[in-house]
Amino acid sequence: MSHRKFEAPRHGSKGFLPKCRSKRHKGKAKAFPKDDPTKPVHLTCFMGYKAGMSHIVREVDRPGSKVNKKEIVEGVTIIETPPMVAVGVVGYIETPRGLRALKTIWAEHIGEECKRRFYKNWSQSKKKAFTKSCTKWADDLGKKEIEKELNQMKKYCTTIRVIVHTQMKILRRRQKKAHIMEVQLNGGSVSDKVNFAREHFEKEIPVGAVFAQDEMIDIIGVTKGHGFKGVTSRWHTKKLPRKTHKGLRKVACIGAWHPSRIQFTVPRAGQKGYHHRTEVNKKIYRMGAGFAMKDGKLVKNNAATDYDLADKSINPMGGFPHYGEVKQDFIMLKGCCIGPKKRVLTLRKSLFIHTKKRALEKINLKFIDTSSKFGHGRFQTPQDKAAFMGPLKKDRKE
Repeated sequence: MSHRKFEAPRHGSKGFLPKCRSKRHKGKAKAFPKDDPTKPVHLTCFMGYKAGMSHIVREVDRPGSKVNKKEIVEGVTIIETPPMVAVGVVGYIETPRGLRALKTIWAEHIGEECKRRFYKNWSQSKKKAFTKSCTKWADDLGKKEIEKELNQMKKYCTTIRVIVHTQMKILRRRQKKAHIMEVQLNGGSVSDKVNFAREHFEKEIPVGAVFAQDEMIDIIGVTKGHGFKGVTSRWHTKKLPRKTHKGLRKVACIGAWHPSRIQFTVPRAGQKGYHHRTEVNKKIYRMGAGFAMKDGKLVKNNAATDYDLADKSINPMGGFPHYGEVKQDFIMLKGCCIGPKKRVLTLRKSLFIHTKKRALEKINLKFIDTSSKFGHGRFQTPQDKAAFMGPLKKDRKE
């Protein structure tokens, strides 16, 4: 029998305990960036849906580095971010026990996709949500009350958050129920924030109004679930020797005789994945526009760079596996990110000011790969394929 002669560092971090399934499916922003009243009013978060990954080629602009002025290939994630709709505003006051909601004001018209979120079974429900509260906007007495509440917010509140929801009907996924979220408004005075929220009721807020090219952002979401796993997969502990009795993907010693309990620090089997996580400092490589009609033509040219000869869209040949086609606005982030395809992710502005050269680097993409992600893709666009293959039997006109 072999045994370890010396100590070794522990396996896995204790900082993420307990490793249990997340209570919520949508990432929750538990902190917002510090407010700066000198800046104009802006949202601090947005929601998007993970579509998949690709890779890009770019020239590095990092003076002093070995890769400066050289081309490098990097993996990128595409997150589809259709415009969100603002449907309400909440004002918070500070108390000794933290923030307390003072007033919540909802817009007059709230979309069906948003109302679906308030029901477990929409088709069999009476669909009565907001039918009475929206009558306030119809008569003068109700409008006066709303004005009074908005003025109360301006007078007493310290924090203003808008209630926004995603647009499922333009996303064309199976789900029809929108994701709703409170997003803090930063910049300007409290009355500016309340006015901003009031002006944006029932209006679309595009992702370009929140984030910009080359910005560093944080991703909040729930990781990909892997179910119940043993210690080797869950904690990456060493496998025992081949001849071990009753299996070898185990922890050899789970503790001393006394204390006669198992300590929480000992790796055990259990849930792996589907944990709520926040990942900081993801660089935006490209803010892409969705498909749009221009002069009666559908413009899909949102992945071409200055070096490309032909127009091309961000969608790889055959679409993103397990997702489909990205037709709305999208964000391209460096590297991978949390969650499986289709997972809703919360994108948040960074909590601190970036000063590092790497964070402030200007990104100039030379090439975005759009070959098929399902197998060994040879062609970038259907036109490339047609030019190479020639006329095919399946395209023949009968």
